[in-house]
Amino acid sequence: MIYHKFHARQTEYNGRTFHSKKEAKRAQELDWLIRGGEVVFYLRQPMFDLPGGVTYKADFAIYWTDGHVSFEDVKGYRTKDFVMKKKMVESQYPISIEEA
Repeated sequence: MIYHKFHARQTEYNGRTFHSKKEAKRAQELDWLIRGGEVVFYLRQPMFDLPGGVTYKADFAIYWTDGHVSFEDVKGYRTKDFVMKKKMVESQYPISIEEA
């Protein structure tokens, strides 16, 4: 088992490896929402290019049945780097990133 610097444990769910138990749990919740007809599908690790060759990866892009798309980042701990990149993404793209 691999541990993250913030003590998150990589967790496997449904044949996929997630960075933390919390992220795997959110994927399971999203799968339930798909079965329930609220979500069409979701993508993992959508990437956003930022100025200066910087990239940001959210945890999920969620495509809802009502037509809207939301972006989520599952956080156990908010780092200064995350806060800075989140602000950069939200200023460069017409989206907001929700913290789960």
